[in-house]
Amino acid sequence: MEDKIFDLLLYTIPAIITGGIAYFFFRDHMQNEDRRRRYLLHKDAQKEALPIRLQAYERLSLFLERMTPSKLLIRVSPNSSNKEEYERLLIMTIEQEFDHNLSQQIYMSDQCWNIIIAAKNTTIQLIRKASLSDKVTSADKLREVVLTELMENESPSNTALAFIKKEVRDILQP
Repeated sequence: MEDKIFDLLLYTIPAIITGGIAYFFFRDHMQNEDRRRRYLLHKDAQKEALPIRLQAYERLSLFLERMTPSKLLIRVSPNSSNKEEYERLLIMTIEQEFDHNLSQQIYMSDQCWNIIIAAKNTTIQLIRKASLSDKVTSADKLREVVLTELMENESPSNTALAFIKKEVRDILQP
């Protein structure tokens, strides 16, 4: 009887060891295949999404360029000499451009989007601050004060644009 048990163990133990090794090998192989499939799917998705993401960055770059006070003041001329009316017109123009590009935020990082919002808000604040100045009595004087302020300080749009360029460079470099 002991011989039969010993013979049974002689056949069973190698089979169990071989089965265990096969199980672990098969499990590792399946995990590697799963990771490879996910990588390939991700790579294909990136290939399709990259042009859309770049287009979003282009649109927001254009927004920032159009929002730059020096270009905004040239493009949007005052309807009258009333400084408050011109201030509202400038701010409304910025807000409309921003609303038009609102959906682009899904294609960029939260940090980049927050910098764009900060640039927009800072530009609006710059216009409002200039309008509140005692020196400003007309729409033309408002334009002059805003442009003078820009000569002394860098435009918020330029800072945001530099960040967009850096982020796009990071996307394009492997």
